Amino acid sequence: MGKDALRSKERYERLLRHAQGLPPVTTAVAHPCDEISLKGAVEAARLGLIAPILVGPLERVRGVAEQAGLDISGFPLKESAHSHDSAEKAVELVREGKAEALMKGSLHTDELMAAVVARETGIRTARRISHCFVMDVPGHKDPLIITDAAVNIAPDLEAKADIVQNAIDLAHALRSPDVRVAILSAMETINPKVPSTIEAAALCKMADRGQITGGILDGPLALDNAISEEAAAIKEIVSPVAGRANVLVVPDLEAGNMLAKSLSFLAGADAAGIVLGARVPIILTSRADTVITRLASCAVASLVAESRRRSAAAAIR
Repeated sequence: MGKDALRSKERYERLLRHAQGLPPVTTAVAHPCDEISLKGAVEAARLGLIAPILVGPLERVRGVAEQAGLDISGFPLKESAHSHDSAEKAVELVREGKAEALMKGSLHTDELMAAVVARETGIRTARRISHCFVMDVPGHKDPLIITDAAVNIAPDLEAKADIVQNAIDLAHALRSPDVRVAILSAMETINPKVPSTIEAAALCKMADRGQITGGILDGPLALDNAISEEAAAIKEIVSPVAGRANVLVVPDLEAGNMLAKSLSFLAGADAAGIVLGARVPIILTSRADTVITRLASCAVASLVAESRRRSAAAAIR
């Protein structure tokens, strides 16, 4: 095993250890009706990351468990009729205060998110809902948070402000000592013909005025200037973020999706997925995810839930 692979394993093991030191997060697992999704929930429970409530057609869930040799006898079950119903009932568990997190099973992301954002029965907050990947890239010394690659297609400036704040809050929940946010574009100079450069400048000024808090922002920055100190030095960019960013904010969903998948499939990066901005963290997994990636996503949700508990307790005091 190479040094990069060992380092990657060490990073995820450190993340899992942090989460295992916390109480398991009660998690409504929506429609775990295939082996991959059910096994992920069972393994996360075995490691003490989550306490799952399995929401789905009970005969199907039990059949998958029996076929895969998984013991689900100790988990609460909630009956549903089909995948849409599973999503709605999983969200209902959150509304009732019976779950602190949601986890996607074998249903489409759109089905789960439709239940999350439903006007009367969903779990939206005043904050825009957005997605983050927590990526462990071989050869890169720090984990990278990339947002948004799955939820907001073409966010405007107002949405991007929430996307940035969600990512900063996530970085703090993951215990990052410094949060350095790069607002990405194709260039590092402001060009009126490239809207993402104008929005990057506006986001940085919003941070200066206290409209975005908890992190250091810079942008626009091209990707190389954001993550390579050498590239930043060649371009003579003097900034506490350039070359050292640990949060990358992309212009739109297409850019984020391509960046994250390029890192995964060309650079061998692992990516834990989480959705923020709702009442609880939402664990989004893909059928292509490895077991360790699924566990890392659960660990991220556990740390986010713990951070929210601390914030709520501080507000009461």
